[in-house]
Amino acid sequence: MWKIVIIDDDQTVLDGMKQVIPWADLDAEWAGEALDGKAGLQLIKEVQPDVVITDIYMPVMSGLDMVEQLGGEEFTGKVIILSGYSDFEYARQALRLGVTDYLNKPITVNTMKEVLGNVIASLEEELEQKHKSEELEQRLRLYEPFIELEWVRSVTTGAAHTFAADPQLLPPAYRHWHNKAHIVMGIEIIPTDRLTTVTSKDLSLFRFAITNMVQEICNEVWVDFDYVELFSNHLAIVLHVSEQKQTDQLELRLRKLGTRLIENVAHYLNIRIHIGIGTAKQDWTKIADSTEEAFQAINVKTGAIKPSVPLYFYHCENLIDPCEALVLLRPIKFYQQITELVKSFHEEKAVSVVQEYCRQLAQDSDIMPHSLEQLGQELWTLFHYALFEINVPLEAIIAEEEVKQELRKLRTIVEFDDWLCRHIRSICAYKLRADMVHVKHKQSIDFIVAYIHDHFAEPITIMELADRIYISRNYLSHLFKKIMGESFNNYLTRVRMEKAKEMIVEGKYLIYEIAERVGYKNVPYFSTQFKKYTGQNPTDLYKTML
Repeated sequence: MWKIVIIDDDQTVLDGMKQVIPWADLDAEWAGEALDGKAGLQLIKEVQPDVVITDIYMPVMSGLDMVEQLGGEEFTGKVIILSGYSDFEYARQALRLGVTDYLNKPITVNTMKEVLGNVIASLEEELEQKHKSEELEQRLRLYEPFIELEWVRSVTTGAAHTFAADPQLLPPAYRHWHNKAHIVMGIEIIPTDRLTTVTSKDLSLFRFAITNMVQEICNEVWVDFDYVELFSNHLAIVLHVSEQKQTDQLELRLRKLGTRLIENVAHYLNIRIHIGIGTAKQDWTKIADSTEEAFQAINVKTGAIKPSVPLYFYHCENLIDPCEALVLLRPIKFYQQITELVKSFHEEKAVSVVQEYCRQLAQDSDIMPHSLEQLGQELWTLFHYALFEINVPLEAIIAEEEVKQELRKLRTIVEFDDWLCRHIRSICAYKLRADMVHVKHKQSIDFIVAYIHDHFAEPITIMELADRIYISRNYLSHLFKKIMGESFNNYLTRVRMEKAKEMIVEGKYLIYEIAERVGYKNVPYFSTQFKKYTGQNPTDLYKTML
């Protein structure tokens, strides 16, 4: 409740004020009274009221002198002057001291109620703003790790906008990087039948299991490292080492770590991974170069310690032609960007990114046909893996064997550009399936999709929507899956989960608020669905922030 004290040298006024103030309506309580400014000052110090109602002219200490002393002690409550003097100089002085209101006696009951109502409303607004500020500060503390995680990924892929040499501009948790050398261990998950025949939910769980295993092993044997999820079936570990470490000892440690990762993932998960290791970089701004080298080592596949352990170290001399080193480095930044765009079906943006990348290739070097074929095959594998995660079968668009035949015929970067853009458009067009259904049906599905995006926070059923567009439930379900490439419920869940991820990244809402805003009244059920979709609990995502 809001605490109010009254200070006046007239006991009759004090008693009358206590009688007329609507305490219950204001959610307020009488917190004390005083007959002079000095006693009032002591009362305020002891009670710390929210509102002070005081007369000006009183014995021992005037009301204005009392208010002036309160200002020096940083009193944060509201002060209402109630005076029998209408002298302008008193009013001017009161305003200078920051009083909330200045009222002349006699004052009506309605006026007092109105003034106190406004003062209480102002206090409530300030309290709400304080709570919001505290909540925002708390969310920012939760969000900070996620920002740092994204920063590490951008440094690892070379997507960071700024590389500052000033250690004060680095996140505090990473300032020790300036005293370390950095080596990237790239991990490629091989899309064998073990992975391509499971559901997208199971695939997310496999990826989550690999992540846990990698982090657990690294924590045991390396400690100083950063784990980074890149794109599709690609992961990375940025290993930090003391610069004085001897090269032969360091290579032995890297071999042991890489071998253990490969063997454990194969043994416990029955999943194959290939690992490439880039060269050590003394400058953390060159970490992305080590990333490129790590994945190039996987690409070249030479120098494995033994055939059964696909662990490769990057060596420039292993390239087909040393002059092709720059061209053959796997474009990790480009791979990540184009994979995300294709997965989200942003056709024009994806085509624009491809064309810009091909222009850069043409300027940097003359690339050989076998390199174009290799690049195209890698991209097609990435597309296959990424689209599979959202239940879009790439082989339904074009057979893999046909893709291989097309890639063998490519001779120039222009041909590669045309080939890749053409298939990106085909992939994006597949989502619509305009050629497989009547226009009316496409419009119906467009309506359903738009309705989902506008009302995902509400209870939505396919039966309700079928009634809206006068189509049977079963037929609507069939059309939706045929056009969108996934079931109605999967699509609705995906929209809700993606929106939930955005809200977590945005950092403005608590978990229960996010659950309600994406259509889940039951928070545990929301958490279960979120984990099935992302492989993580929403609270875990907060903790790993990110």
